[in-house]
Amino acid sequence: MHFDQLPRQVKAIDSASLVRLEERAGTLRLSQRLDPAWVRANAAPDGTHYLWPALWHSLSHRPALPRQLRCYLLIALRTGDHVQSLLDVLPDDFGPLPRLTSREEGMRVSELHGRSPSVREWLLLHEDEGSGSAVTESTLRLLNPPPPD
Repeated sequence: MHFDQLPRQVKAIDSASLVRLEERAGTLRLSQRLDPAWVRANAAPDGTHYLWPALWHSLSHRPALPRQLRCYLLIALRTGDHVQSLLDVLPDDFGPLPRLTSREEGMRVSELHGRSPSVREWLLLHEDEGSGSAVTESTLRLLNPPPPD
């Protein structure tokens, strides 16, 4: 994959693949990731989640780590809702993921992304609705881990 060109592909992944990508991002201490435990607990087990590159990202203080694709992420939740996030993915992990081949599905993903809240917004919305799931600052930190050292 040529680093100057951003891949123009939308990837459709299952929940197991999403958890693996989140775990890998955590292991590598990449900047944009969610807590894999939250993903396991909230992502629809049989859902399809979508990932597409937004920009190239690198960690100047960790030159041994290759550049990553900072990707938009659309997650299908157990509740039937969708939420959006960001996920940093290594190019070698992104390339083999299955891609969308249907323009219609791509348009549907774009529409869903445009009207879906962020994970943080979704959590706060459900807290305000009195869903019984208290959102604490520690929960929000788990969802948005601090940048690596």
